[in-house]
Amino acid sequence: MIQPARPDPARTPSRNDRVRQWTVISAGLSPVLATGGWLVADAVQPASYSPVGTTISVMAGDGGTDRWIMTAALFLVGACQFVTAAGLADVRVSARILLAVAGLSSIGIAVSPEPVRGSTPQHLAWTSLGAVALAVWPAFAARRAPPQPLILTSYARALVTAVFIALLGWLVIETQGGSDLGAAERLFLSTETCWPFVVAVTLRRWR
Repeated sequence: MIQPARPDPARTPSRNDRVRQWTVISAGLSPVLATGGWLVADAVQPASYSPVGTTISVMAGDGGTDRWIMTAALFLVGACQFVTAAGLADVRVSARILLAVAGLSSIGIAVSPEPVRGSTPQHLAWTSLGAVALAVWPAFAARRAPPQPLILTSYARALVTAVFIALLGWLVIETQGGSDLGAAERLFLSTETCWPFVVAVTLRRWR
């Protein structure tokens, strides 16, 4: 009698390693809330506000109109990143810690708003920490054991990380008096909060 082939334990995730649906939901909500937050907040700002040249932090700062909109979005994005980090059981611990750091940074930005003029050391520290954590996160986002899905191979992770670091570099350049700082920040935030969702969906569907 032919015995049925046994599943490869290296390829078949255990019950604890499978990505739960709630992880995919939290990962998907993060970019939706981030992008939706700044779109809605943009709409209620005065005509003098330029989304191309002015940062998201201004809308959540003391001088922003209806600042609760962007502040709430930052809180919710941070909470979603915490939930996603907890649910990605099949991903390396270092990646989960980095995602939790990004979530903590988002909440830190919300609780340390910019004053009407200038910024504060706390706000700058949180924004810098969160930006770096999001930019390098793809480099660490791999399964704890081989084999790896195509987008989580070392070459794919290096490519995505290089793109994200390039976006971060553009953002840093714009902070030195550039005229497109708001556009750079929005593109950076909306793009890089999407990648945990891509990873969560890939791992949930991959066997």
